[in-house]
Amino acid sequence: MLLLRRARAPPRLPPRRSLSRLLDRYGFVPPASLTPSPREPPRAAANSAAAKKRRAKKPPYRPPSSLDRGGRPPARSDLPFDFRFSYTESSPASKPIGLREPKYSPFGPGRLDRPWTGLCAPAVDATLRDVAADDPLPEAERGLEEARRRERERVLGEPLTPAERAFLVDKCQKNRTKRQINLGRDGLTHNMLNDIHNNWKSCEAVRVKCLGVPTVDMQNVSHQLEDKTGGLIIHRHGGQLILYRGRHYNPKKRPVIPLMLWKPAEPIYPRLIKTTIDGLTVEETKQMRKKGLHVPVLTKLAKNGYYATLVPMVRDAFLTDELVRIDCKGLPKSDYKKIGVKLRDPSGSHVLNTRWTEMVLSIDGAVYPNGIGGKQAS
Repeated sequence: MLLLRRARAPPRLPPRRSLSRLLDRYGFVPPASLTPSPREPPRAAANSAAAKKRRAKKPPYRPPSSLDRGGRPPARSDLPFDFRFSYTESSPASKPIGLREPKYSPFGPGRLDRPWTGLCAPAVDATLRDVAADDPLPEAERGLEEARRRERERVLGEPLTPAERAFLVDKCQKNRTKRQINLGRDGLTHNMLNDIHNNWKSCEAVRVKCLGVPTVDMQNVSHQLEDKTGGLIIHRHGGQLILYRGRHYNPKKRPVIPLMLWKPAEPIYPRLIKTTIDGLTVEETKQMRKKGLHVPVLTKLAKNGYYATLVPMVRDAFLTDELVRIDCKGLPKSDYKKIGVKLRDPSGSHVLNTRWTEMVLSIDGAVYPNGIGGKQAS
């Protein structure tokens, strides 16, 4: 016989009592300000939730764009010269054969009151030129040149004394200041003018370090620096220049220089290398090109080097040799193409071949016009 065990009931817990009996002994009634507000009915809570959903969301933060003028009028600059991306690596005399992109202004839409022609932003309307006239320059453009000359003479003032010049040169040396503007393969760019005037706010002279392709023609670099900035070069040692702002320069009345927001595409210029040299046949040109590849190397160009001695070196080599070969190993392709264009005009040579590692020049052949610094037609 099985005995059924009765299930034991769980033990009862003692009655829950408050740890403190102060509330029982003293009748404390909280004030109305501390009394919690009664709960709102569920219908009101649902209405408030729907109202929150219907509330318009705050638009996300959008940083200001440099292209948005905010309804402001376009900038006006009284600088009396055409705005170009580079003043040393582009020549107004050379005419391209085409453009690589539409005529989008690098200053941004509506930011400048000058039209962009694909090459520059001219200071004077180009339609005013008269091709049939003896002097195609309009009166307005000649007036700008004269005004720029008078303004530059006024700002420079009296010439510096030797003591003043030596003081400024010593003040701009590397052991005295780190303030320096680097001029690279693009040459003197438009935005670099703004950097020079910013340095002139706190110092009378600024050091400019030139390296790369522009150093082939340092005379052009010096002329463009003085012409576009209105300053004066008081010292030059190799690729290092000291640019003086002038005695009567006022930083508060500095010219308005609108900045380029991007680099415009380089135009298309005629081919650097012709199929035949003037006066030679195709076969003779091929034989000369093959012969030039076995000529001993005249010199080797380093990347971002100083090339001011390259032109006299090539001229001296042409006195004894018909062909000259230059080692361009390590240089970007665009660099030695620009160097080839610069070497052809001052030395009277003709570029026979340009490869990744070498450049062959010939004294034979006529010089034909080409853009300096632009990309060649492929």
